[in-house]
Amino acid sequence: MKCELKTGRKVELKNLTVDEKDELLDSVQYDMDGESVKVKMMHSTMTKFIRVAVKGDVADKFIGSLSFEEKSEIFTTIQNECMNLGEGKASK
Repeated sequence: MKCELKTGRKVELKNLTVDEKDELLDSVQYDMDGESVKVKMMHSTMTKFIRVAVKGDVADKFIGSLSFEEKSEIFTTIQNECMNLGEGKASK
């Protein structure tokens, strides 16, 4: 899936396998503080999502060229578009 970030930069996301999705989901840690939910280790989590889910060269040079806003947008897009595991179609 190709997507254009708000900055105009274009990235293409992979079709993730179930194992890749599980690996990414297992790496996310949440910190519950009253009513707010925060992701722990945000930077390393976003980097891992980008390295696993973005097609093409995801070396340090590319990731280092991304702004925090671009990383956040890619991370959110991956979560929204690539992590659907079919929960809406429960087996009987």
